[in-house]
Amino acid sequence: MWEIVLSNMGSPAVLFFGLGMLAVLIKSDLKIPGGLTETLSIYLLIAIGLKGGIELSNYPLSVLVKPLWAGILLGSIIPLIILGVLRKAFKLDIYHSAALAATYGSVSVVTFGAAVDFLEKSGIEYASYMSAIMAVMEIPALLVSIVMLRVMKDKGAAKQVTAVTAYSSIVPIPSNKFSWEPIKECLTGKSVILLLGSLIVGLIGGQEAVPVVKPLFIDLYRGFLLIFLLSMGIVCGQQLHKMKIGVKLIGFALIMPLFNGLLGILIGQAAGLSMGSAALMGVLAASASYIAAPAALKSSVPEASPTVYLGLALGITFPLNLALGIPVYTAMAQWLYS
Repeated sequence: MWEIVLSNMGSPAVLFFGLGMLAVLIKSDLKIPGGLTETLSIYLLIAIGLKGGIELSNYPLSVLVKPLWAGILLGSIIPLIILGVLRKAFKLDIYHSAALAATYGSVSVVTFGAAVDFLEKSGIEYASYMSAIMAVMEIPALLVSIVMLRVMKDKGAAKQVTAVTAYSSIVPIPSNKFSWEPIKECLTGKSVILLLGSLIVGLIGGQEAVPVVKPLFIDLYRGFLLIFLLSMGIVCGQQLHKMKIGVKLIGFALIMPLFNGLLGILIGQAAGLSMGSAALMGVLAASASYIAAPAALKSSVPEASPTVYLGLALGITFPLNLALGIPVYTAMAQWLYS
């Protein structure tokens, strides 16, 4: 396992990410234009979606049923576990608990892309439909977290009403009508639209679409990924500089991905995935979203500070997974399948 870890630490992806962090540390004037970073994120979403859709066209629906349900189950279970841990063990407020559940229950497209690159260079085979599983896992965590936040808010309001009723016979009942707007924002968010839309385009186009998309979205993918990781290294360094988070939450950001990764591998194994595919399932489960989830949380959970959920996801969990997590989850899968 340590040979795999050391090999990954010397990969261009990790080194470019480290270069970005180093630039911030030494106060270099290196900057990646915000517009370029946004363009690269759009490119990566489209590239992963197209590739997954094209490969998905090679599989019958009967083969995909179990993996898809495994992804949905995993995306629904993880936020519930995280909510329980943060509320019971950490005594965190409902807003930050829900925000972190959505962030860590959702997935990181870039971590997935780096994991795919790692497996291909390691000669480990995986099912190409895992891109579709990733797209499916993007949604449940956001929806579950928002719904659970609503349930906790209603429960808190009910307790307040009960307490006031003991002293007054006339109690104004708080108006807490359920709003579909946050759920709509999740389903129509940039990441979900681009991933699912590109996936459908690739699925419809099939192998006939390969000559069209290959020059830009397949051949140049690794190069653009390196530039994006350089920009993420810069952003990560800036987030670490701003972070003012307690030791307990930092511990959460370090340990929770390991638990989630193992859970993802076990569910992938139960769904009949190959070793490489189960390793990818573990990577997805262990990753934390710093694109889709934060975009949805800005409006759906405005009470939560982005410094907390974005700082932990991008400042701690992302580099942990990129440098150590991917090879560790792969080694876990190899051990479980041996």
